Amino acid sequence: MKVGFIGLGNVGGKLSGSLLRNGVDLTVHDLNSDLVAGFVSRGAQAAQGPAQMMRDCDVVITCLPSPAASAAVMQEMLPEVKDGKIWLEMSTTDEAEVKRLGAQVIERGGAAVDCPVSGGCHRADTGNISIFAGCDRATFERILPFLTIMGRRILHTGPLGSASVLKVMTNYLATANLLTCCEALVTMKAAGMDMNTTYEAIKISSGTSFVHETESQVILNGSRDINFTMDLVKKDIGLFQTIADRAGVPLEISPLMIEIFNDGIRRYGERAQSDDIIRRLEEATGLSILAPGFPAEMVDDEPEEPGYEVVPQGAELRAAE
Repeated sequence: MKVGFIGLGNVGGKLSGSLLRNGVDLTVHDLNSDLVAGFVSRGAQAAQGPAQMMRDCDVVITCLPSPAASAAVMQEMLPEVKDGKIWLEMSTTDEAEVKRLGAQVIERGGAAVDCPVSGGCHRADTGNISIFAGCDRATFERILPFLTIMGRRILHTGPLGSASVLKVMTNYLATANLLTCCEALVTMKAAGMDMNTTYEAIKISSGTSFVHETESQVILNGSRDINFTMDLVKKDIGLFQTIADRAGVPLEISPLMIEIFNDGIRRYGERAQSDDIIRRLEEATGLSILAPGFPAEMVDDEPEEPGYEVVPQGAELRAAE
């Protein structure tokens, strides 16, 4: 199966790197020609553009920074969609938009999957990230073999669009956890606690989380480099708020989070690292939240292993009903 990959940024470059590293016949495209050249030097082919990629590849993956970018690329690819073609949208995007674009692919005989990832760039780099897949079961069975190359845990979430809803939810939760970790660290510093001890106290307690065990480390290092920027956080938590608004859920914490990140963007810029959000509290208190012995960036220390499908708890009971 010949795979095309469009979008070689922080996440896309790592996901496509896993495909290339494991011998997949890979064609790549990105507006940054240097990124494309790097992949070509490692054995990938360069596409002339999205249309040529869809024409020549069995599967085309997009991993782009916004729904608008995906829509623009799709308009170039649509004339080349035909029976047997598969489009995988690995961007974090809006459910309604991926359904709209996917319907156009399906109308032309292709298959569409929303296929976002979760777990951090460091796990995307080693093929150990988690992947959600929204599509019909037959399409899921076709794409599972190379999803297990890019990711460790693969979850079939249901029909097209369902993966995007769940992905936005997970990013909302991660952002909420980041903000509470920032408040906890600054408050403990103000209370005179040692930051190294504070980190371990959270890690071994009921207060720990994936976000604490990763992002708190680069916060305490001072780099704040988590490979995720404030504009992307704003996009993702905004998408979650949109889901709640559509469903008529009167959220209380979500609007405050949006307000906090809007303020962070005003202060530090859209492309500031998301973990720089702690600077708002550092500036308000005059404290510096640093500690020795923590890494400047996260590296996945788990060995790369073949992925597998995750079956939801209780699924067998629902199937028997």
